[in-house]
Amino acid sequence: MDVKTTRWTALQVMQDAPVIPVIVLNDVAHAVPLARALVAGGVRMLEVTLRTPQALACIERIAKEVPEAVIGAGTIRSTADAQAAAKAGALFGVSPGYTRAVGQACRDAGIALLPGVATGSEIMMAQEDGFTELKFFPAMQAGGPAMLKAWSGPFFDVKFCPTGGVTLQNAPEFLALPNVVCVGGSWIVPTDAMLSGDWARITQLCLDTAALKKKPA
Repeated sequence: MDVKTTRWTALQVMQDAPVIPVIVLNDVAHAVPLARALVAGGVRMLEVTLRTPQALACIERIAKEVPEAVIGAGTIRSTADAQAAAKAGALFGVSPGYTRAVGQACRDAGIALLPGVATGSEIMMAQEDGFTELKFFPAMQAGGPAMLKAWSGPFFDVKFCPTGGVTLQNAPEFLALPNVVCVGGSWIVPTDAMLSGDWARITQLCLDTAALKKKPA
């Protein structure tokens, strides 16, 4: 499968590994070695957040130089963000919340979207527009595993990727839930490891997540 020409769905992005790394890059020079370290550890769905001025350049470098990676853009908040992310080479997008404009922009740009939700009303709005795989954000602050358990009744047909406050320690509790496919986390891309160029440590952190592998329902 050529990852660059595949039209990925949100569910495929979520099912690839138990953790989607939430990546904040301040230096373009870190982009490619970080992506290679993550892929070497078995994590290829990479969410580079649009939180820094260098983010789009980092996405573009990874898209061009790390063919095994499936690069995505996080913190998509507008039509312009979606368009810029797709132009840079992003194959999927992740948003902190959901608006109809962002959903349509990602569809128009040909990238899968994992919309962020924190309330029942937001879930219903996303579902109305055809989105059934959602990011629960900020997961711990918005109710954690207990909220997802409560949602499993009325929203039995929705799958979630909880992000925000998720750690190696609490990830198993989330992943044990039937409506959780994967989690989003930053612990596998620690800032100090990036700054020191300790790419082997990042690869090992990814390998450690293999123990979190979601069991088939």
